[in-house]
Amino acid sequence: MKKSTLWILSALALAALLAGGARWASQRQAAKNPAAPPAAVVPSIELAASDVFTARTQTLNLGIAVSGTLKASQSAIVKARVAGELQDLSVREGDRVTAGQVIARIEPSEYQARVRQAQQQADAAKAQADIAQRQFDNNQALVNQGFISQTALLNSQASLNGAKATHAAALAALDLANKSLADATLHSPLTGVVAQRLAQPGERVAIEARLLEVINLSQLELEAALTAEDASRVRVGMTAHLQVEGLAQPVSAKVLRINPSAQTGSRSILVYLGVKGREGLRQGQFAQGSLGTESLQVLAVPVSSVRTDKPQPYVQVIQDGKVAHITVRTGERSEGEQQSLVAVTGVSEGAQVLSGSLGAVREGVQVQFTTTAKSALTPPAAPASPASAAK
Repeated sequence: MKKSTLWILSALALAALLAGGARWASQRQAAKNPAAPPAAVVPSIELAASDVFTARTQTLNLGIAVSGTLKASQSAIVKARVAGELQDLSVREGDRVTAGQVIARIEPSEYQARVRQAQQQADAAKAQADIAQRQFDNNQALVNQGFISQTALLNSQASLNGAKATHAAALAALDLANKSLADATLHSPLTGVVAQRLAQPGERVAIEARLLEVINLSQLELEAALTAEDASRVRVGMTAHLQVEGLAQPVSAKVLRINPSAQTGSRSILVYLGVKGREGLRQGQFAQGSLGTESLQVLAVPVSSVRTDKPQPYVQVIQDGKVAHITVRTGERSEGEQQSLVAVTGVSEGAQVLSGSLGAVREGVQVQFTTTAKSALTPPAAPASPASAAK
């Protein structure tokens, strides 16, 4: 082996020994002086004023949930009373009509002819009754003079009675003909608005054919089906607040009637709530709300703030700047216009309860408020007394 190769191999072995020694020395130094563990990071959240609700005693208006479809208290279907060709039907959906207004006609030629026929038959029957009356009067005189027997007088009396009956029947037929002619002219049964037009001019309609629907929107009703238990708490005159589809503001309603019998099958009891007509209310709109039955003074929080992802319901409150979970017992609830509230026990008056929109937050998480939230949640300072001001 050459001398240069030997020197190269010796240098490589020495470098390997030096590198191993340096690594062993650094490991012993690390074992003697271990590095300090990194400091634990405490989680925190930042809240706005809308994320916190202050638990306080307030009035809960307890009620029963009601829902249903609005319908007009007064409505009528105009039907054809006689058969014939429909004429002069000019009103359409949305047109206003008044009670007694002529809204359509049935072609009257046939019924006018029937009136003339009945009139002529009545005149003929009247003539026959007059003849029978004169015959009876003559026979009465002859009987008194002894020229004819009493039997002939009785026969003339029977003929007179038959003629009078025939005349009366003819007059009744004339009345029927006149009524049919009058029925050919259709009048609105009430003041209101045309809701449906179910036939067109020129059509030949039968008796009882549906032509128009007229409704009065000045008073509407909601028919709510309640259980027997809920219905037992309802009284005539109780008020309710309803949210009607299409309207931003709720409307007031009042219990008008309570059905005395339960519905077959469902065993529910119908309660009728009256709603005063106003702009935007229409028949057929869906409405739902709460029928108030009583009021209570209780400590309440939003229903959404009560969480149920643990064996016992609880609320998330802020204590000493941190989130804490407090087990509560829930009671009555009220459906408010802004949010639903529920009565709770286990939370102190004035506790700051986290909103349900935040979801589940771990216990111990630190809470920080935005600048706006701090000013909104900080109560205003009490005014200085005159004595302190003087000092």
